[in-house]
Amino acid sequence: MSRYIFRNVQILDPAKDRLLGGHEVLVDGDVIREVSARPLQTAGATVIDGGGRTLMPGLIDCHVHVFLSEVNIRNLEHVPLTLMTARAAPLMRGMIDRGFTSVRDTGGADWGIKAAVEGGLLPGPRLFISGRAIGPTGGHSDSRRRTDGAGACRCCNAMEFTMAVADGADEVRRAAREQMRQGADQIKIMMSGGVASPYDPLDSLQYSPGEVSAAVEEARDFGRYVCAHAYTPEAITRAMHGGVRTIEHGNLIDEPAARLMADKGAFLVANLVTYFVMKERAAQFGMTAEMLAKNDVVLEHGYRSLEICKRAGVPVAYGSDLLGQLQTEQSREFLIRGEVMKPLEVIQSATTVAARVLRQEGKLGVIAPGAFADLLVVDGNPLDDLKFFQDQGAHLAAIMKGGQFHKNRLS
Repeated sequence: MSRYIFRNVQILDPAKDRLLGGHEVLVDGDVIREVSARPLQTAGATVIDGGGRTLMPGLIDCHVHVFLSEVNIRNLEHVPLTLMTARAAPLMRGMIDRGFTSVRDTGGADWGIKAAVEGGLLPGPRLFISGRAIGPTGGHSDSRRRTDGAGACRCCNAMEFTMAVADGADEVRRAAREQMRQGADQIKIMMSGGVASPYDPLDSLQYSPGEVSAAVEEARDFGRYVCAHAYTPEAITRAMHGGVRTIEHGNLIDEPAARLMADKGAFLVANLVTYFVMKERAAQFGMTAEMLAKNDVVLEHGYRSLEICKRAGVPVAYGSDLLGQLQTEQSREFLIRGEVMKPLEVIQSATTVAARVLRQEGKLGVIAPGAFADLLVVDGNPLDDLKFFQDQGAHLAAIMKGGQFHKNRLS
């Protein structure tokens, strides 16, 4: 096992509002062994001199889609499993290049791509997978055209591979059990309409209370949890009463729904950047006028959702939800949130809050003994300027995941 000592760094602890100087960090294997105010002397350790740069935990994005390689996801109808997997490789490489050492895939990624990353076959972040996102007939996960009947072959149609349709409590139970059998870390269900699906209105209510309860019960029994795609107060409220743990998007949330989330101990995973970028560029990649009109509605309410959740005490985690060619904009979410949040709050959303979503408190999002050695060395102080997360990782001098350097331009 390799050992490293990080020396001459300013530590960014997301629990504090200032950098911590005069400390050193010992990495032993894949974990942080010691954080010391005294010089460390460990036989066989390689010293990494940070040159006064900032040492901080690796970033966490709680809402990505590594297999959705098209902005207009309808184009995935003609993408076979082999091509879908090949396209995922550079998308994942881009994420870790930008400093995201962990991501939660909320629909599509399977145990195979997760195993490929864990085994070192492909560079990428830690993957927390949902398997296929589950929804009702005609809902946000129903990929069929109106002229289609039964679903297509999953080997030849990436849409079919990444999304599942299940109706009624028994079918939902079966679908949830199947995703967990396939290694899912969480179950993803659809509670309202979406931007990228052509036929369901944003304010449509999708899974019924009984169907939600079935998914939640199965997830809990398996030691997992349910995350729900939901925009409207009605969809969020139904999800909360059913026991859902995280709401994805939530742009149209109101005060009562936010208070209910706070009472239930739920999280919001906001992802504003995707709506900004889709408005700017999605039309050139084939997104339809109807989809873009729905995008305008949720974009208008994005900042307001953050303010409502902050007042209600709902923890908000970092998410991007970018599709295909737009995934290079992943770090722009920092700047967008920085318009209405303090830099520390934005950084916490991608570290400590995100770790709680992943149920990895003390393991991810912190620099502490026993935590995974997922570390970034940043050229400046992100508490002063979030621009240090921009430009595709250009301002990151070193990126370490699990005690191994993905990037290191330090001596």
